[in-house]
Amino acid sequence: MAEKDEKQPQKQINIELDEQMAEGVYSNLAIINHSVSEFVVDFISMMPGRPKAKVKSRIVLTPQHAKKFLKALDENVRRFEQAHGPIKDYEQPPIPLNFGPTGEA
Repeated sequence: MAEKDEKQPQKQINIELDEQMAEGVYSNLAIINHSVSEFVVDFISMMPGRPKAKVKSRIVLTPQHAKKFLKALDENVRRFEQAHGPIKDYEQPPIPLNFGPTGEA
């Protein structure tokens, strides 16, 4: 009989990453909006002196997955800082953003 303390073996997930996706997309700004049912994260690349920027990627998450992502990101930032020292947080002036009319999901 298996004891209650024993952990069940975790199933492996096979994740595919094609060449184009593996290159990644640079982002230096993220805008987060949410509704009752989802979080929408827009990753943007802004260039200095340019008045216009494009959304490079949009990720839509359930509230539960947004919270899991927050915890995972926090854990990884902590590990990074333990290995490399504190990440400096440079204050920047607020950026006026114009996305046009706001939408709801």
